Amino acid sequence: MSASFLPSRAPRSASGWIPGERLANRVAVPEPRPDAPRIGVLALQGDVLEHLRALRRCGADAVAVRDAAQLAAVDGLILPGGESTTIGKLLVRFGLLEPLQRRIAQHLPVFGTCAGMILLSDELDQDTPQPLVGGLHVRTRRNAFGRQLDSFDTRIEVAGIDGGPLDVAFIRAPRIEAILAEDVEVWARVEGHPVVVRQGHLLAAAFHPEVTGDDRLHARFVAEVRAGLQAGGAAPDGTATVRPPLHTAGPELT
Repeated sequence: MSASFLPSRAPRSASGWIPGERLANRVAVPEPRPDAPRIGVLALQGDVLEHLRALRRCGADAVAVRDAAQLAAVDGLILPGGESTTIGKLLVRFGLLEPLQRRIAQHLPVFGTCAGMILLSDELDQDTPQPLVGGLHVRTRRNAFGRQLDSFDTRIEVAGIDGGPLDVAFIRAPRIEAILAEDVEVWARVEGHPVVVRQGHLLAAAFHPEVTGDDRLHARFVAEVRAGLQAGGAAPDGTATVRPPLHTAGPELT
């Protein structure tokens, strides 16, 4: 019979690591400042770890969000890339879809990437229905740039992002087929189609900005969340919002 093993579970603040990083020989990201905005990454499925790392590099208190209590405690949220139908079904299964929709209605800043952009969209260009968070007034087409073998890296100019073209990765990427409201700003296009848009407190990108090491889009999102908190809870579009107080202890990614 093999000997049992009880792992040491040091908290993040003590170890300086997000779980998995040390074994991957990565450099620990410094702990956030006490006044850092708390930004969650929806951690039901998808590329959670890389978003947490990018947010922490940009000075945010980055936490995984898996339930309504954790959702209520964040100042902003990233919906990561992954499989949009799976994430949508898990949002329903774990009772997170309606709480997330309510927080978006209260002007919670949300950044959706790839599958996250699909989930934020009001409409999809497909016949098969799937659960959507909604709020972003666009019609989106899944896998619009091809399947997995058609994935590609590129550099694109993004409005409002200084320092030249942004390094991004399109992985089974969607694209926006139609803008459904005048308040949706197009920040970047590929092949004539919008791939980065902003609508008030909602930001969406068709690609994976978290896997290239170019953190400028994350930094812009963190800066807007921070500015909203410093303004006393004003959303990026200037409207009033309701945010819970910032907490200093956060859930771990396991």
